[in-house]
Amino acid sequence: MPAAEQRHPDQVGAQRYAVADMALRVVVAEDSMLVREGIVSVLAADPDITVVSEASDLDSLLGAVDEHAPDVVVTDIRMPPSGTDEGIRAATRIREQHPEVGVVVLSQFAEPGYALELLDTGTEGRAYLLKERVSDRGQLADAIRVVSTGGSVIDPKVVEVLLEGRSRARTSPLRYLTPRETEVLAEIAQGKNNAGVARSLVLSERAVAKHINSLFSKLNLDEEPDAHRRVAAVLLYLSDGEPER
Repeated sequence: MPAAEQRHPDQVGAQRYAVADMALRVVVAEDSMLVREGIVSVLAADPDITVVSEASDLDSLLGAVDEHAPDVVVTDIRMPPSGTDEGIRAATRIREQHPEVGVVVLSQFAEPGYALELLDTGTEGRAYLLKERVSDRGQLADAIRVVSTGGSVIDPKVVEVLLEGRSRARTSPLRYLTPRETEVLAEIAQGKNNAGVARSLVLSERAVAKHINSLFSKLNLDEEPDAHRRVAAVLLYLSDGEPER
């Protein structure tokens, strides 16, 4: 990390955190100092919002929530220690320990899986926005206000991807598979052979072979060699996901 980013986020001047009466108290969590400062600057221009603390990783974020009791947390989805889904994990922990605190998760990715995971424990007081929205101070501030009152916000681009996925599911041949055939295909997608699928689903190998032949037929893969059919079926499953029923 460059030397300019070594400054601990809690070592900023105390004047930044002078709390205005009735202002929404916000904790900002982002491991990049430049991005974090940008978010804080955008929020500082709104008289109804006061940043009370900053954090650069999961532990410091959770500590800041415990210490400052904010109304809302604005957090990057990926931070140390793992740089994967710390923002989602923080939202889950905050839901358990501080259910009154709203959370706005910022991500570079229009990835429905992250959004759905964020909302898995409930939509109340949760927002998922793309980082590009930060440049529009109105959108970020509006999302903060919405989650502070228990509402929820999902970035329009994420909604578009979800709707596209639903459309693909309606037109995909996967929708013709029975629940058992879908289970068998999911096991194949994990790299299991027929014997492995049989053990996992407590079926006979003969029954597994029957289900596999049936799903190959429904996916229009009858003419391909068996090895190619398995690969093609798995690719279709992974690209379209489990069909909507």
